[in-house]
Amino acid sequence: MSDNRFIRVAITPPYFYPDEAAAIERLASEGDFDYIHIRKPGASEKEMQSLIESIDPALRTVLTLHDHFLIAAATGCGGLHLNSRNPVAPQGWQGRVSRSCHSLAELSDASPGTSYLFLSPIFPSISKPGYRSDIMADPDLGSALGHCRVPVVALGGVTPDRIPLVKQFGFGGAAMLGAAWRRRPLDLSHFRLQLITHPYPGQDVVEGAVKALEGGCRWIQLRHKDANPDLLLAEAKAIAALRSRFGHFTFIIDDHVELVDEAGADGVHLGKNDMPPAKAREMLGPEKIVGSTANTLDDIREAARNGADYIGLGPFRFTLTKERLAPVLGTDGYRNIISAMNAEGIHLPVVAIGGITLDDVATLRSAGADGVAVSGAILREADPASAAASFIIKSSTDN
Repeated sequence: MSDNRFIRVAITPPYFYPDEAAAIERLASEGDFDYIHIRKPGASEKEMQSLIESIDPALRTVLTLHDHFLIAAATGCGGLHLNSRNPVAPQGWQGRVSRSCHSLAELSDASPGTSYLFLSPIFPSISKPGYRSDIMADPDLGSALGHCRVPVVALGGVTPDRIPLVKQFGFGGAAMLGAAWRRRPLDLSHFRLQLITHPYPGQDVVEGAVKALEGGCRWIQLRHKDANPDLLLAEAKAIAALRSRFGHFTFIIDDHVELVDEAGADGVHLGKNDMPPAKAREMLGPEKIVGSTANTLDDIREAARNGADYIGLGPFRFTLTKERLAPVLGTDGYRNIISAMNAEGIHLPVVAIGGITLDDVATLRSAGADGVAVSGAILREADPASAAASFIIKSSTDN
């Protein structure tokens, strides 16, 4: 549990997902967060009660409900968060009470009995492109925080790496949504080189993954478009099992959301014609990685709104491994789209895809890409492991 001078809050996703109670228990028992807000707009009383009753009673005092307040007292939850749907606590409530503010002026209206206030948005929101705030630039921020009678908790775009900045500005706490639930953050050192598997004569997809891993690649995306579900699952399990030999690497399955958990993969990559990222997120929960293919800035905006963790942007040039190719972007296309992303506050990692060779790495990195995804440039080489190693060297030096 953090000290009383700085409150750490985790807020649940708005959807229900499998094993959510276990994820909440894990977060509550680890002690990294003081309070967990159960925010499920539109959830029925039955759904809310079922979730709360699935959580260990000994951990429920850290829970704060945003809806169905009468359940809180009946189940031993410790807090209520007032909002437009539920603006008043039930008569006789003795637990924590919090509410949200969206301007500095609102901070002076903290009513008696309020435990803490959320102030948002503080940073640009990944899930709401264009949802920005001038709060951090307001010269009156420090004074408003200092004169507020209760702790003010920063909300909106808050990630663990931004906590020191939040403290520096004088906030009394920080609240996180997606970043709170990711058990293992997306590793950008893995992200620099991604192998997309492809079967070649004399080399199946598992053998190709082995060669790339031997060369130092630490991000494998299983893509085998013509494989039946049984073969694909067997391949996925075989690749996941390679961790016993190579240590942890990021393992993503293309398209097949239903295989992620059974195969022991870290997440899924979805093409533009595959399942929407929001649906995949509901099936997998917030702990898994969801990547999304994009060809335009509008594609990226949509992916960000729907909970994608990273963007596969392309194609860079024509590639033989894709049957239906979107318009080729070229270097200028990457530079323009990534620049527009930054201007709009969409800070999702971008991996370049589509016909990329070793000579393209420096150019794509200078255009703003965080990594490159390749297939034939490694797997078609006489020594795939050495080819992967060369990509690793290039992607690590051309930053």
